[in-house]
Amino acid sequence: MVIIKTEREIELMAEAGKILTACHREIRLIIRPGITTLEIDKFAEDFIRSHGATSEQKGYRGYRFATCASVNDEICHGFPTKEPLKDGDIVGIDMVVNLNGWLADSAWTYPVGQISKEAEKLLKVTKECLYLGIEASIIGNRIGDISHAIQSHAESHGYSVVRDFMGHGIGQSMHEDLQVPHFGRPHRGERLREGMVFTIEPMINIGSYHLKIDPNKWTARTTDGSLSAQYEHTIAITKHQPLVLTEQD
Repeated sequence: MVIIKTEREIELMAEAGKILTACHREIRLIIRPGITTLEIDKFAEDFIRSHGATSEQKGYRGYRFATCASVNDEICHGFPTKEPLKDGDIVGIDMVVNLNGWLADSAWTYPVGQISKEAEKLLKVTKECLYLGIEASIIGNRIGDISHAIQSHAESHGYSVVRDFMGHGIGQSMHEDLQVPHFGRPHRGERLREGMVFTIEPMINIGSYHLKIDPNKWTARTTDGSLSAQYEHTIAITKHQPLVLTEQD
């Protein structure tokens, strides 16, 4: 059952979103060649705690970290490690912040040093996919309209859209009963209504959309070793326009 949020509940989620986006802005400043994703993870956890919130991911189904850190061909759920990031890497940092029981979720893919033109274009197009999905998130549209906007833009650039992971409802639980695929046909699926809150989080690959799961049973990566990028926002459907609760810009 889709849980409809009140204006006050959306405001509470937006407060969690402010902490999350402030953390992302700080991470943007510290990412550089030589830093480890484990150091980034510690920074994020300390930042979130210092603002009176907690990381919802830590402890979720036994997950041990405050963030997911997915490097290069890792699609999502990458474990933070002691391996230093290198010039030319791309790294996706995904976080869920819990403030007084209300959640916000956002992922951002960062360039490390000077990245290739190929990687630069992937990041640009993936971010565009996210915002095209948000533009389609208006009352009266359906989930399929979001999916189609994302898929058609990604594939127009020769990229593929990951099928195995999708956006989801969110509120006081990290995964509520609404699924938002990033591929599909328009005019299909759940109709959007005021008070819905969910994530849009396209994962776009340069090569095939097929993936494999690492022995840690969490990390997904491309089967062909191609680069993958992800951008994610938590949004609320309002009577006027979609409200991005995790906007950084």
